[in-house]
Amino acid sequence: MAVSMYQISVPVFTRMLTNLIAILDKAAAHCEERKIDPAALINYRFYPDMFPFSRQIQIATDAAKNGSAYLAGTEPPKFDNSEQTFPELIARVQKTIEFVNSFKPEQIDGSEEKEVSIKRGETTVTYKGQEYLLNRVLPNFFFHITTAYDILRHNGVELGKKDYLGNK
Repeated sequence: MAVSMYQISVPVFTRMLTNLIAILDKAAAHCEERKIDPAALINYRFYPDMFPFSRQIQIATDAAKNGSAYLAGTEPPKFDNSEQTFPELIARVQKTIEFVNSFKPEQIDGSEEKEVSIKRGETTVTYKGQEYLLNRVLPNFFFHITTAYDILRHNGVELGKKDYLGNK
């Protein structure tokens, strides 16, 4: 049985972003319980040339919303990347879930060979839909969710593999 482009995108994004909300809730509770300024985690980065935690969330949500939109042949919404609190980051993730869930399978299925052109500065890069999803969108999405998880875990938030993968 073949797996559809929709099945390997929208439900995957939705599941992981839903898990991310639970992780963000745990991080907020961790800060409250231990009287830690949430900005300490939100602005934390592993190394000076790496993005902070907040940017990891922003990029993960961008990967999901942009990837879904481009595969469906629509323009993704622009988010302003101004989130500075856990509630703001959670709201961004929720907005992303709502957006990716607005797509129907027939909008994304069949996009395997569709040309997807992404403008990066002065350059435009073109991919076939399946190559774009499997080699760019999903790896980028998981990389930034994993990095966000690792930042929180490194800073003492009690998280485990079940938090990352979810309960199903």
